[in-house]
Amino acid sequence: MEIRIKLNGKNVTDHIEADLLLIDFLRGHGCYSVKRGCETANCGLCTVLMDEKPVLSCAVLAARADGHAVWTLEGLQEEAERFAGFIADQGADQCGFCNPGFVMNTIALLRENPDPSDDEIRAFLAGNLCRCSGYDGQLRGIRNYLDSLKRQEGDIHGA
Repeated sequence: MEIRIKLNGKNVTDHIEADLLLIDFLRGHGCYSVKRGCETANCGLCTVLMDEKPVLSCAVLAARADGHAVWTLEGLQEEAERFAGFIADQGADQCGFCNPGFVMNTIALLRENPDPSDDEIRAFLAGNLCRCSGYDGQLRGIRNYLDSLKRQEGDIHGA
């Protein structure tokens, strides 16, 4: 079957098998930030944005993405780069394997809610499995990132 997806801002047309998972389609198109973890939609490593909403690409058939916009870290590097530095500064990227899922979910969270509470952050990131940390570093990184954005906004507006 033929599908058309807007992948990281570029139109992609491909012929696929009906049972191809979105994760395999994306990796086949060079999106290696999308990682295979549990393959049971429990770890969050394969998170991508489809029409601006986070989805687990290991649980979505590529055919379901036909006609939709899909974004991976490869297409969001500028938006993700600065935030990822805050995660690293908090020591929350011990092995780094879970970072793409955390970054993708954080981008989605901040687009939906630019000033979340700590509880809202925890709830939004609950589906991301990290085997190295207790998640406090990720929370601190997100909070420090949000605080830096507020400081920048204050500097811009002369506050």
